[in-house]
Amino acid sequence: MAGLGLSRGRTEARWIRLYPINFRFLEQDQKFKKYDIIRVRAVPATGDSRVESWQPDMSTMVVIDHLDPWKRRRALLDPTASDTMCELNRQNQRAAVAPSLGLVPVREVLDLRITDHAGWTPEEQAKIDAYVNQMDLFDDSDKSPLQAPRLEGHYRWKCYDAQCKGHDQSIIDWEFVALQRRLGDSPAAAVRAALKEKFFDMMFKPPRAPAFFVGNQAKRRHVFHVLGVYYPN
Repeated sequence: MAGLGLSRGRTEARWIRLYPINFRFLEQDQKFKKYDIIRVRAVPATGDSRVESWQPDMSTMVVIDHLDPWKRRRALLDPTASDTMCELNRQNQRAAVAPSLGLVPVREVLDLRITDHAGWTPEEQAKIDAYVNQMDLFDDSDKSPLQAPRLEGHYRWKCYDAQCKGHDQSIIDWEFVALQRRLGDSPAAAVRAALKEKFFDMMFKPPRAPAFFVGNQAKRRHVFHVLGVYYPN
């Protein structure tokens, strides 16, 4: 699991990716929520040339604050917004070093397509197995591999680029998975309806001005996913 966040330097905030984070195995007082402010030591990630990627020392992590309500969040996040998704794509196609994370305003969301999850890919399963194998042998906490969710989603949307022809991107927001787990064994139709109500109807209801947290793949820089939805009042 990776964490998306802003690093506050001496002059300005910048996006960073903290990876890996074995969230299920954190101590209770270390577990953080969306929009929490944390303090943690980290070093540039090895094997990942994206400049935003950092490896955290989770033993040093402390939750120090929570940004609530939206006014505090907007003061920090609104200035970081990228121009368009189309421009992020262009930058990653033409340059070896380009932004791999961003907050992109949504001009129009056309659809949220929800389909059955096909299960973890071999690459994803290998990462999950590696996490489990690295756990302390003397730790008696649950080390069962993380199960794939029942459903996955893809947004079809347009950014504010004048020539935008639309984007189709998978959503890998942990909240999308967590809602499914809370609904347990509810009928598939009910789970789909609940996901649609929250991640399409509620989050994009006027007069909200939504944006997507987006990030690309290390090996396929031109492929971006929706990491979460920013939907201030």
